[in-house]
Amino acid sequence: LNDFVKAADMEWFQAHLKNSKGVLIVPQLLKAGFILGGSGGRGVVLLRDAKTGQWGQPAFYSIGSVSFGLQIGAESSEVIMQIRTQRGLESLYGTSFKLGGDTSVALGPVGAGAAGKGVTADLVSFSRAQGAYAGLSLDGSIVKVNEDFNKDYYGKSVRPVDILVKKDVSNAGSARLRHALAKAELIVVQDIFLTE
Repeated sequence: LNDFVKAADMEWFQAHLKNSKGVLIVPQLLKAGFILGGSGGRGVVLLRDAKTGQWGQPAFYSIGSVSFGLQIGAESSEVIMQIRTQRGLESLYGTSFKLGGDTSVALGPVGAGAAGKGVTADLVSFSRAQGAYAGLSLDGSIVKVNEDFNKDYYGKSVRPVDILVKKDVSNAGSARLRHALAKAELIVVQDIFLTE
C-alpha cells in the first residue's frame, strides 16, 4: 500500500482512494510461463464503511489465472485494486468471481496528471514490478475466497459477508493497515487543500 501511496506516477490512485468502496491488495503476484503460463498470489480486501468512512477488517482472497501462447519468463508484481462500484463490492461476497467476466476490471490511469475520465469499471487495477509501473492485465483471472487464511486469522470459519458486512470478527493485527489507508486518504485531502 505504501509503495502505491508514495509513488509520483500514482496520482489517480491516490486522488480516488477516498471515493473507492474498498481495496484488494496483493503484495506479490507471481507470473511465469513457458508456452503455458499462469499467475497467482494472495491478498486482502478491506472495505470502507459507507456511514463512518472507517476501514473494516481484512478478508483474505487468492487470485490466479492460466494462459496459453508464446511466452517465456517470470515476473513478480505488487497489485492493488480499487473497488469502485456496488457490483464490484457484491462480487466479493460469493466464493469466487472472474475478472473481466463477472466483474469488469480496467487498468488504472498512471502518470503525473493522469486524467482517467470515464473510468467506469467495477474494479480499477494498478501494478508495479521491481519498482516500476507494470501495466499487468488481470482479465480472466479468478478471485477466490481463501477460507483457510480467514479461518487461521480469525480463529474460526467465517464467510466474507461475516467479515466485510456483518463485521462479526476482528483482529488487532490489521490496525496498521487500516491506519495506513486512513492516513493515505488524509494526505491526499491535505494536498488538495494546500494547492487550492
